[in-house]
Amino acid sequence: MNGAAMHGLIDAVGWTLVHFLWQGMAAGVATALALAALRGARPQLRYLVACAGLLACVLWPLLALAWRLQDGAAALPGKALYGPDVGKVEGAVAALQQHMGWIVCAWAACCAALAGRTALGLAWVARAARTGGRDAYWQAHVDRLAAAMGVARRVRLRIVDHIAGPVTAGCWRPVVLVPASLLSGMPPELLQALLAHEMAHIRRHDYLVNLLQNLAEILLFYHPAVWWISRRIRVERELIADGIAARHAGGPRQLALALSELEKNQFAHPEPALAANGGDLMNRIAHLLHPAPRRGLPAALTAMLPALALAGICLAGMANADVVVARPDRQPFIDFKTCAKPAWPQASLAAKETGTVTLEFLVEADGRVTDTRVLRTSGHDALDEAARTGIRQCVFQPGQVASKPVKSWVKMQYVWTLE
Repeated sequence: MNGAAMHGLIDAVGWTLVHFLWQGMAAGVATALALAALRGARPQLRYLVACAGLLACVLWPLLALAWRLQDGAAALPGKALYGPDVGKVEGAVAALQQHMGWIVCAWAACCAALAGRTALGLAWVARAARTGGRDAYWQAHVDRLAAAMGVARRVRLRIVDHIAGPVTAGCWRPVVLVPASLLSGMPPELLQALLAHEMAHIRRHDYLVNLLQNLAEILLFYHPAVWWISRRIRVERELIADGIAARHAGGPRQLALALSELEKNQFAHPEPALAANGGDLMNRIAHLLHPAPRRGLPAALTAMLPALALAGICLAGMANADVVVARPDRQPFIDFKTCAKPAWPQASLAAKETGTVTLEFLVEADGRVTDTRVLRTSGHDALDEAARTGIRQCVFQPGQVASKPVKSWVKMQYVWTLE
């Protein structure tokens, strides 16, 4: 990869990360509003909404990055984000562009550190599955429970120390890690209820979903909305697993008693980073004993969903449509054969009006000027408008990034003087 291509890749990744600051906020707000409207609905529905919110957080920047790489443009805020004080906005954009390499390097370093933490978690689970203790009686019980709950895969039971409660891990070869303290100190019927909960996770392939959540948290670690949505997924997932387990563990009260016993040792040991669990135990107990009244999707929200989805797509398109390049590898330059000298307004000429107008205009990838704005006025509206009209008649050789034409903003001054 040559230097220009590498520079383009760094800029594309960097501006994707910058844009996700507002994109993640939009996805988080939309998810929060949807979950608030569904606070009385079943956990399954809230779980799907939270998963959709996290998926939007992942797909939005990925699609934007693909667009930038295909277009060959590193994205900056376009005209829609320019306020009255253009100079300050341009200064901030230029500062970000100047340090884009460091921004991408810092992001990559943090991703590597978090990925290392995940790798250690995977290694811990693999070691526990190999070296953990075995118990024939409880393994037979797990086998019967798996058959009763429709889990066709072989589920291994391993006894380990230094964890607070049962933990489920593994996708194709699932394993349930059980603390030795619970095996010896908890009543058998309550431990059976906890194992039914873990079997519900295996039945639903929650460990795989949790791995994907970890990947999203690694790549988008710097945005609070990602962590909040991911936690909501884990909370709702636990409630769903509790509901399934209660049907195979003697009812909600039995499982609530088991969770109450587990809560006493909740902070005694750390939990593996990749455990398919989450949620507050007391909240889960309250939900089991006093479930909230179930309501379906509100009719007003149901009617609004298509409009909200269309609005989101349109906003995403508008946001990306205004993206331009701040510093192309080759700046646009004018083809003087295509434009004439701006016509001096007759009234301005008669009044002997003079001055200098500073323009900024957008040169498209095909060389056309499609937008202009006055950065500094000449002091006369007629002269300013004449300069804008004249520049729109010109054709430019567009700017380039990695030898590809891109749209970019250009500044130019018109000096109106009488000789």
